[in-house]
Amino acid sequence: MEDINWNGLLIGAVTFVIIGLFHPIVVKAEYYWGTKCWWLFLLLGIIGIVASLFIQNVFLSAICGVFAFSSFWTIKELFEQVERVRKGWFPKNPKRKYPF
Repeated sequence: MEDINWNGLLIGAVTFVIIGLFHPIVVKAEYYWGTKCWWLFLLLGIIGIVASLFIQNVFLSAICGVFAFSSFWTIKELFEQVERVRKGWFPKNPKRKYPF
């Protein structure tokens, strides 16, 4: 068992968790703030990229990269979430005005 490299498997598992966590974040962010918070995910993505470039540990660097690009993907999903709300697939926030 000493010769087995667990890094790939662990990176895959952490990636799975990160992507799984971002889905409810997209839903909640759109519900409370609409698409106005897209810049926050851009900032998180940039921070993740910078961290990935400067962290020497390959495992942590890869996780930061996954986090960064998941943040960038969240921007796209945030705008698509508006369409899902419009279709009635997700609830509207009664305290916000929608353009539709």
